[in-house]
Formats: sequence, C-alpha cells, structure tokens
Amino acid sequence: MNILIIENEKPAANKLVRVLMKIDTSITVLGIIESVEEAINRLQEKPQPDLILMDIQLDDGLCFEIFETINVDIPVIFTTAYDEYTLKAFKVNSVDYLLKPIDEELLKSALGKYKKLYADKDPFKRDFRQLLNEFRNQYKSRFLIKIGDKYRSVPAGEISHFHICERNVFLSDYQGKDYGVDYSLEQLQSMLDPRKFFRINRECIVNIDAITLMHSYSTSRLQLTLKSKEKSDLFVVSRDKVAEFKRWVDK
Repeated sequence: MNILIIENEKPAANKLVRVLMKIDTSITVLGIIESVEEAINRLQEKPQPDLILMDIQLDDGLCFEIFETINVDIPVIFTTAYDEYTLKAFKVNSVDYLLKPIDEELLKSALGKYKKLYADKDPFKRDFRQLLNEFRNQYKSRFLIKIGDKYRSVPAGEISHFHICERNVFLSDYQGKDYGVDYSLEQLQSMLDPRKFFRINRECIVNIDAITLMHSYSTSRLQLTLKSKEKSDLFVVSRDKVAEFKRWVDK
C-alpha cells in the first residue's frame, strides 16, 4: 500500500510514519507534504498514492482548498486536531477522521476500514482498475498558476501554447494572457497529450486547436497563425520537424 502524508507538523508526520511501519511493514510512504500548494502539485504527478493521511490545517491554508482546485479521487484518512470539520471531511473521500494525538489502534482500525472498502482481492479487477487509472491520468489535464497571492487552475484545453522567454517558460491561454510555469519544455512534452500538443521548435509547444492557419515560410518551413496571436517567428516550425508536424496535423 502506497501512502502519502499531508501534514505540516514534522513531529506528527514522523510519528505517523513510525506507527504505520509498526502496523504494516509492507506500507510505502511516498512522501510528506506540508502545504496546500505542494499537495496540489504532487497529486497531479505519478506515482499516485493508494491512500492519503491528511491534516486539516496546513502551512498555507485549509486542506479543503486542494479538493476545490483539483479532482482528487483518492481515499483520505484525516489525522487532525480540529474536530469541527468532520462533516466537511466526509464529503471529500474520507475513510475516517482521527483526532490528534493519533491512537495506534484507531489508525489500525482506519486502515482496516480502507482495505475493506477499497482493496479488491480479485487480481484481475485490481489490475484492470490500475490500468484504467493509469490511462485516465496519463496526461496532465490542468496547470495550477500562482498570480500574486492567488491561484488559478488552467485546463490544458484552454492553453494556446507554451513558450520560452528570457530563459523562463510560460503558458499562454486563448485570451492572450501569459503565466509562468515551473516546468521545462522537455518536461511538458512528456506531460501533455501528444494528440493535442506538438513542439514545433526549441522554444514553443502549440495546441492543435489553437492553430488557425499554416503558411509557407522561408526554405521548407512553416509559419503558424494561432488564435488571438499575430504571426511571429515564435510560431515557425523548424525545418527538421515539418514532415512530422504535417503527419501530426493530418491524423
């Protein structure tokens, strides 16, 4: 069982790890997350945990902001000092709600409840469910953008393109707004659905739905016009990518 711990108090997090190992040595702790922002980013990456142990109050806010920002379908055991959020917790995948200090027997009981509800002993069903989840989560569907002290979740389908400017990577939406992202273009290539996104040169990845026109440009190259964007050298398909780009567009 792979467990992710979302807890901003290090002594409490370390105690959870010790108790988990005592209860079941086959458990793997994938990591300890201390903030809402870090949790949102981690839960959009692989490997996905089977179960989350989560505190309510984190470094930068309440954990419920995570569920309001991204879709989380992973079971959660809340481990917290706050008893006033019980009802709200059980609306977001909660298996159990344990108050600090965490009692070993109660945690063991909560893990047993999780196994009873979610662990399927049929290997065919388990493997099929795992493959289905991997297929469903194969590509990144949204990006969390920080704007000052606020956040915005941008769906991949609303992104016109990604580009490099002064060594920083930005995403541009269909309204022509640019937002910085903490990924390189190489990392984005592996995160994005290749049926929708194509890296046309060293500095730009485009969304096929954003392309309105393709023009001949220079020697055997193509220049693209994107929605809400004027012609630009940024949208020139490199000579060595033109043939592959044409096959991609024609699929």
